[in-house]
Amino acid sequence: MPESQQSRAASSEKHAALAKSFLENSRQFVDKKLDGWLPAATTPPETLHQAMRYSVFAGGKRLRPALVLAAAEAVGGSREDAAAAACAVELIHTYSLIHDDLPAMDDDDLRRGRPTCHKVYGEAQAILAGDGLLTYAFEVLTLSLRQGAVAGLVRAVAQGAGCQGMVGGQMLDLAAEGRPATEELVRSIHAWKTAALIAASCEAGALACQAAPSQCEALKTYGQYIGLAFQIIDDILDITSSPEALGKTPGKDVRAGKATFPAVLGMEKARAEAERLAERAFGALRPFGAQAQTLEALGRFVLSRQS
Repeated sequence: MPESQQSRAASSEKHAALAKSFLENSRQFVDKKLDGWLPAATTPPETLHQAMRYSVFAGGKRLRPALVLAAAEAVGGSREDAAAAACAVELIHTYSLIHDDLPAMDDDDLRRGRPTCHKVYGEAQAILAGDGLLTYAFEVLTLSLRQGAVAGLVRAVAQGAGCQGMVGGQMLDLAAEGRPATEELVRSIHAWKTAALIAASCEAGALACQAAPSQCEALKTYGQYIGLAFQIIDDILDITSSPEALGKTPGKDVRAGKATFPAVLGMEKARAEAERLAERAFGALRPFGAQAQTLEALGRFVLSRQS
């Protein structure tokens, strides 16, 4: 193997090891915080809290909270400073999955390798569990150790999750089903539906540590690009992966006539676009130097993930 190829392979292995280690450590940290902050399953109304916990602790990589913690690291902050923000974005992400899986939305029976919330608890209970997680996320944000950061955190997370973020993107996605899609339309859908909350996660990690505005903006930019790259890979995996690897039902996007990157670009060009977007994301990290190595590793993990 030529020396340049050996160097790239070694770098790739290093990033993969760092991402895997950080994801596992941050997952354990966030799960412990979530377990302590969420109402117990025995707290009335019991069924509501059981359904909330069922979905929160169903597994998953905890990528969004990991990005919050890695962003805090990039600006010299601590995990404890960013813990509330990390937990809040995971609660919001989980609520979105509960609602996405409902018959009125994507109508899925499998999530993270086990039955979806509405299959276990019923549709009405699943809707309320999602509502509970969404609203509780903002209560958790008020637990931020640096109280001066709370207003900015609430704004950033609400924008990423709201009507001109994740919720708006879901609406665009539903409206586009079965209609001819363009690259511009697909990019708009996923910039809101997926990338907005990922960008907010990165911004929130910096805001929680009261970083400079320029740092917050750079990390938000990183999140926007890596969020779009994440969605492209997600679209590809929906076509190529198995239920066991994916943890949900593959092929549903094609059957539903969803607007996806592979549908408008083809598989090869879609993957190349994901790599291009990731490089732009890494460019936004240059001002942080070595402190952003975990964010770069997580970005490279996004490109190489198989589930």
